[in-house]
Amino acid sequence: MRLNPSLLYARVLASDATCNGQFFFGVTSTGIYCLPSCKARKPKPENTRYFPTAEAARAAGLRACKKCHPDDFARGADPVLESIEQLVAAFRENPAAFADARAIVKRSGFGATRLFELFRQHYHATPADLLLRARIETARRRLLADDATLADVAFGVGFESLSVFHDQFRRLNGLTPSAYRELRTATVFELALPPGYPLAYLRHALGRDAHSLIERLHGDDYTTVVQLIHGPARLQLKLSPERVRAEVRGDFSASASPAAEAHAIVTGLLGLGQDAEAFARLARKLGLARLVAGRPSLRLSQTPSVFDGLLWAIIGQQINLPFAFQLKRRLTELAGPEFGDGLYAPPTPAQVARLSPDDLRPLQFSRQKADYVLSVCRLITEGKLDLDRLRMLSATRAARTLLDIRGLGPWSVNYLMMRSLGFADCVPLGDTGVTSGLQAVFKLDERPDADATQRLMMVFSPYRSLATAHLWQFNRTTP
Repeated sequence: MRLNPSLLYARVLASDATCNGQFFFGVTSTGIYCLPSCKARKPKPENTRYFPTAEAARAAGLRACKKCHPDDFARGADPVLESIEQLVAAFRENPAAFADARAIVKRSGFGATRLFELFRQHYHATPADLLLRARIETARRRLLADDATLADVAFGVGFESLSVFHDQFRRLNGLTPSAYRELRTATVFELALPPGYPLAYLRHALGRDAHSLIERLHGDDYTTVVQLIHGPARLQLKLSPERVRAEVRGDFSASASPAAEAHAIVTGLLGLGQDAEAFARLARKLGLARLVAGRPSLRLSQTPSVFDGLLWAIIGQQINLPFAFQLKRRLTELAGPEFGDGLYAPPTPAQVARLSPDDLRPLQFSRQKADYVLSVCRLITEGKLDLDRLRMLSATRAARTLLDIRGLGPWSVNYLMMRSLGFADCVPLGDTGVTSGLQAVFKLDERPDADATQRLMMVFSPYRSLATAHLWQFNRTTP
């Protein structure tokens, strides 16, 4: 990046993390230098200098900021992030060892306010919320793995009462703990929907491509083919206002638990883990009740797998939606095996990686898009990109990992993080649906640019992913 002061100052005001490492800025009034993403109070332009490297900033007599640690970033280290990641790994490993969020604060060595800020920044969640989800995830594993009593499971993961365990488990899973345990042998299960669940928007999300080769929607009957650990399976959903009935079928071994895998996919499709009510309260508090009017319980439907989202993020770049659907169908027909009844299994990374650019060009893939699709699939098959591990990373680490991949820019990475990894505070910068929605909601004369989009979206933090979902629907006809 050329060191144009006006351009760089705009990036500093926007706290643009994508510019980290491209330049550093110094503040002459305080004698420190920072990363562009630094959240400290912004300096006046006349007190700001710009440097291509951390070494140049130090040579000018400046010292490193203790908030953003630019010297650590410059040498590839991030001790603050690493300490937060180690802390999260500790309570994910043994959530019962942490009585509550105060115990996390005490273990961290940070003050409560600072730790809250770091968790929001790096995990898009509070310490208490991450601890709760760690308890629930550990409980899910135990319910499938052994026959311990529900009380033993609840108290073993750190809940203080069976009623709280039951309520929180059902809220995030749509099932009671005892019903979840039955997934070990079941092929059919029913999930309870939250009150006021906007079923029409779910139908709209599931039926976006009326000609899809992988999924089909007829009224309240949805059928799709998904990739599970033991191979492809047919997943059928019967939708109703209060519950969803799911059935999974496939050629499974006796040791497989396909219903548990299918359950994770269905809860993602339904967005049960998202705090839609909290975002609706925030919108009303901001005086923007019109943003959530008619759909306060709207969720962001998750992709069935991270690979589905990754493939779509590349295919859907810079082309219109109908053409993107067409390219996806053509790739599915070429690489995905037929499953039956006119449906195909979604292609796996290995199946796509076996193709060549000459296979994709006749399908109207551009040379660049074909190269991006094939190169990312080869990264996965060669073990250089672990999609399952991405789910366990911090948002910061996941974003850095994805931004290093050719073909993925800020829009693609944020889209993938909110649609496939479930992070709650993402903004797909450059998305026309977001900018059009912001223009309408805030009654602007023109659509906001990237900097204005970041500033406007900041008011919705830490729920910017849900804000994106509402902006996509704002001023559109109710499905």
